[in-house]
Amino acid sequence: MDLSKLGVSRRSLVIAAAAIGTVISLGLGANAALNKISNDARAAVANIGGQVAEKDAARASRLALVIGNSRYPDANAPLAQPINDVRALTAALRQDGFEVDVVEDATREDLQRAVDRLTSKVQRDSVVMLFYGGYGIQAGRESYMIPVDAAIWKEGDVRRQGTSIESILDALKDRGARASLVVLDASRRNPFERRFRTYSRGLAAIDAPQNALILSSATPGKVVDESQGENSVLVSELLKNMNTQGVSAEQVFARTRNAVSRSSDGQQVPTISSSLIEEVRFGTAAKSGS
Repeated sequence: MDLSKLGVSRRSLVIAAAAIGTVISLGLGANAALNKISNDARAAVANIGGQVAEKDAARASRLALVIGNSRYPDANAPLAQPINDVRALTAALRQDGFEVDVVEDATREDLQRAVDRLTSKVQRDSVVMLFYGGYGIQAGRESYMIPVDAAIWKEGDVRRQGTSIESILDALKDRGARASLVVLDASRRNPFERRFRTYSRGLAAIDAPQNALILSSATPGKVVDESQGENSVLVSELLKNMNTQGVSAEQVFARTRNAVSRSSDGQQVPTISSSLIEEVRFGTAAKSGS
């Protein structure tokens, strides 16, 4: 083609080609930049979503049921400390990231509903804590939480009216809880024992099922008297040790046991049973690792 006949110089064509190339390059660059922005935006959204999911999972993975029974019609007077204990412990557990269900002066129906609520929330990564303060009775080598509306005249009534600690532990195990922590402040001289021909004082020994840690306020078969403080000796020492950041649950329970034993000159020696296979921690500094 004779470019001179068209009145177009080679120099003009070179300039035009360069301009077209620049436009195409800019277009491709802009498209790449838009794609990069889009990818970065998607990554940012995904990261935010992941963080929210992690926080939701962390909240869901730390569950607690805290029960305090005080007013038993068959007792001479209400127990002074269980209600104070559950309120103080609830505040400490919530600060430590636990979702806490609190039940005070629980009837038999209240206990069953609370246990059902707890087990329904348990997931494979859940760390679960159960606290019970009130009257407890052993029957048939099992330990039972006694509701405030229990009508107990013989040992068989304990099994029918009470809620078995062992049955709750079995339910948590069946649900696949990562760890079950149990604190029982129930080794009191119960108001029903005068009705039994034969009776066992205190609670029975509880063998921890897999992935469980149990702290009971006294050795099996022993009873302890109410202390004079606002909180029970066991709960007072437990709260002190839970406030230490990053301490494992086993350390907290062991330190609590030793402190109670020392403060009572050996008259009250809590019992610990453990089958934990991995470390579980209290303390705000350890939340990310549970």
